[in-house]
Amino acid sequence: MSVSVLRLGVLALLAVAAAGALHAQSKKSTSSHAAAYRWVDDQGVVHYGDQVPPQYAGKDREVVNGQGVPVQHFDGAKSPDQLASEARDRAAIIRQKQHDAFLVTTYTSVKDIESLRDSRLEQLKSQRAAAQQYIESLKSRLGTLQQRALTFSPYKDGGRRMPDDVAEDLVRTVNEMHTQVTALANESDQESKLREQFQSDIERYRELHTLHTSD
Repeated sequence: MSVSVLRLGVLALLAVAAAGALHAQSKKSTSSHAAAYRWVDDQGVVHYGDQVPPQYAGKDREVVNGQGVPVQHFDGAKSPDQLASEARDRAAIIRQKQHDAFLVTTYTSVKDIESLRDSRLEQLKSQRAAAQQYIESLKSRLGTLQQRALTFSPYKDGGRRMPDDVAEDLVRTVNEMHTQVTALANESDQESKLREQFQSDIERYRELHTLHTSD
């Protein structure tokens, strides 16, 4: 075998070995950088690494591939206030879904809602009228008791002591008047809230009907 042929064979072997080494190095490099964690510190600086430092373990973090594209997301630990807020939001969503289901299964049209609203308002009107009538009767009774009280001491000089039953009846009537006047004011507030609730139901029903039609 000539020296030239031998030299060419050695060079060929060296080239194959070098190519294999480069391929192995490239594969190792690609594997080591195939995925990494990405997180943001308290100053808003983005970091990458094979592991998330313990002080940032409670923060949101992502796993990114070699091209920096997120392939997985991990939520950070949440405070009790955040957890409570999320629970309230979930409960509100559930209540809204339940109410939506009630609207679409109970009413066939807006007129049905308006009819129920008017019926409820008429009931409140009757209750308010009865309460006002009762208050007027209490006022009349209170006036009679006050006139009677004026015939006793200390309202009348030389008058005898007011009987306990008269004093108790007077106090009881005053308290009952206060209770009924407060209840009447609450009924007025209840009427306003009732109108607002039915108006909200009407608007939501129309919205749901529109969404159903568009589907």
